[in-house]
Amino acid sequence: MSRFLSRDELYQILSARRRAGTIGRVVLANGCFELLHAGHVRYLSDARAHGDVLIVAVNDDASVARLKGPGRPVTPLAERAEILCALAGVDYVVPFGEPTLEETLRLLLPDVHAKGTDYTEDSVPEAAVDRALGIAIKICGDPKDRSSSDLIARIRGPAQPGPGPAARTRP
Repeated sequence: MSRFLSRDELYQILSARRRAGTIGRVVLANGCFELLHAGHVRYLSDARAHGDVLIVAVNDDASVARLKGPGRPVTPLAERAEILCALAGVDYVVPFGEPTLEETLRLLLPDVHAKGTDYTEDSVPEAAVDRALGIAIKICGDPKDRSSSDLIARIRGPAQPGPGPAARTRP
């Protein structure tokens, strides 16, 4: 059974498990996860500690490109999802493409919405929806001192300047 599911597929599974009483506290974390690094692992581990089931909502390729710019994502959605599914604490991975997680939160109704330390409970974009639905907000992970964007910039190296006026020759 795949753990990388559409929202509708995951909704069906969660609904069945809730009816059967075979699910505990559900935590939903989200992000782009372009290049998995220690900050991601710490965030997801901390998120998992707040519940029994961890769902990771991952931005689809089009939404990463909108958020991060041209040439992104550097890793396609299917590969990012495969890596996330391989983590021991992750139960399900679900893609989303909207600017916020509101639609996913409304459909899946987790008990906890986990966000990284670059947020506060008041700055979470979906905070009003979380409160309206009775979803607890938990700030998780270590200080945000690493990012995929920084790693990508380091890998790519400094921008290579084009030839300046002195390098040009006349015919």
